[in-house]
Amino acid sequence: MLFLISLLENIYEISIAILLLCSLFYFRQMKKTKRERKLSTFEFVMYRITQTAIFLWLASFFLLRYGI
Repeated sequence: MLFLISLLENIYEISIAILLLCSLFYFRQMKKTKRERKLSTFEFVMYRITQTAIFLWLASFFLLRYGI
């Protein structure tokens, strides 16, 4: 049972890492698109949401891990 819980925690952490990596790539793509042309309303909203989500994750990570 303990092995299963440990496995699920590892899968959870890997999935968060993958989601964060995809978010960073998406953010970079939107930044590149923003330089080339004006973003549509949906693209702009997604750009801001992704930017905010990355910042919130980073802040919560440091608060939880290091108590900063």
